[in-house]
Amino acid sequence: MRNRTREVWFVVFPGSELLDLSGPWSVLGYANEVLGLPAYAAKIVAPAKGTVPTRHGVVLGGACSIDDAARDGMPNTVVIAGATPANGRSAGEMRVAQWLRANSRRISRIVSICTGAFVLGEAGLLDRRLATTHWVYRDELRNRFPRARVESDDLFLRDGRIWTSAGITAGLDLMLAIIEEDHGHQAALTVAKSLVLYLRRPYQQAMFFDESIVPERSPVGRVHALTALIQGHLAKPLPIAKLAKLAGMSSRTLARVCEREFGQTPSSVVRQMRLEQARRMLEHTSLPLKTIAVRTGVGDEATLWRLFRRQLGIAPVEYRRRFKPSATV
Repeated sequence: MRNRTREVWFVVFPGSELLDLSGPWSVLGYANEVLGLPAYAAKIVAPAKGTVPTRHGVVLGGACSIDDAARDGMPNTVVIAGATPANGRSAGEMRVAQWLRANSRRISRIVSICTGAFVLGEAGLLDRRLATTHWVYRDELRNRFPRARVESDDLFLRDGRIWTSAGITAGLDLMLAIIEEDHGHQAALTVAKSLVLYLRRPYQQAMFFDESIVPERSPVGRVHALTALIQGHLAKPLPIAKLAKLAGMSSRTLARVCEREFGQTPSSVVRQMRLEQARRMLEHTSLPLKTIAVRTGVGDEATLWRLFRRQLGIAPVEYRRRFKPSATV
């Protein structure tokens, strides 16, 4: 079973993210080299035959139309590349969604990279399934396809034969997991080493947001005043009664504002802002963890560790090692 060739279609559209194609494609190419056999036969497929302009101007040539490709039989795996913006599917994407709706049962594994999840959603393939996408578009995916069980933190998810990944480079993580499933741990590990990648990255996509606590729909006024107020008092205890008094609101009004604007309780907003400040200090200073914990109001070093582990899936020392520029002092 492991020695057979699996045909993989990479489905692209005008405006597709090139890395959604080239990254996972290269992972499979390296797998063929590591295994010393044609384990994967990749093909570029598009709604229509011909050239496909990608998001940043690179033009792909020689794409096969999905109908022509299907005449030669169904692939083992279909990989749907993401395209932006997510809020408005193109005619080509809808054509592929329609094709998937009619033919998905004949395909062993269906994969989306980044916003490719929206195509799977349009095809009805995310109904009652766990799924993820790039954090920028996560809420939209959840709103557009309420029957999907959209998760926030995972770099990729598998629910049966449906695989979804978060933003762009998470497609590499997903593809390594596929190689591990198809050809075993050692093969996937060797491919990861060849590409200078982790086989399993020790963090989640949550750590890549920054300032996500400020809702985009409220760029001025009360919300920014509140976040600025919290930022200025992070090092001090901020129970809801004290924060409400500083903000000139009742505790009940503060709770309503935080729920409406952030979808969180006041204490959760404060905790998230403390986490963001701790991340910045780890990235841009060499301060000890104990000092960072005190200056951000987290408390002590042990609490800082628990916060990072719970929210980001990684210890603060590992976060600093990964994200702090070597020249930062």
